[in-house]
Order: sequence, then structure tokens, then C-alpha cells
Amino acid sequence: MIYHILPQAVYAAQDRSQPFRADTLESEGFMHCTGAPDLLVWVANRFYRQASGPFVVLCIDEPLVTAEVRWEESDGHLFPHIYGPLNWNAVAEVIDFPRDDESTFLLPASLS
Repeated sequence: MIYHILPQAVYAAQDRSQPFRADTLESEGFMHCTGAPDLLVWVANRFYRQASGPFVVLCIDEPLVTAEVRWEESDGHLFPHIYGPLNWNAVAEVIDFPRDDESTFLLPASLS
């Protein structure tokens, strides 16, 4: 399983009849993901802690992704990057990404 973080409002606005295209697909050429729950929390708190509103995690079944997935090094870790739109049938589950009172992301219970 690999994971993609996004604001709940962005997820809710998606047309499920079309593949998902994260903003970074246009700006960087790929969609950022992580392959380990502990890194998911680290990434969320590093890059999204100051962002307001609720977030969700797309739990993606990597073998079902039709676009190319490359595991690439960044910040001393290997991260899966999706080089194309994400087909919705690869999304096994969408879970809420909890935060504490100080907006720190916490590992969802289902991923612990």
C-alpha cells in the first residue's frame, strides 16, 4: 500500500469518472506519495501542518496503479512517485487524517 495526502475539500470535489490529477502532477511531473505510515505522519507535519481544514489519506494499492510508479530518494528516504493520473480503482480506501489540538497530524488508527 502507498499513501497520498490531500485536503478533504480537494478529495470531495473530485469527479470520480476521471482519473485524479494532483496539482504536483502539472508542476513537478508526478504525484507525491509515501510507502510507510510513519513517514506519512512525518511528511504531513513537515509540509501541511500549517494548512487549515481537514485532510484525508488515499490508501493506494500500488499494483493497480496504471501510471508508472517510481521509488525515488528524497530527504534520505525512498518515496513512491506516480508519474501520471491516478486511476480511482487503485484507491483501496480513503481515511480521515486526524490532528490534535495543535494541528499536529497523528497516525490514523487503521494504519498503526
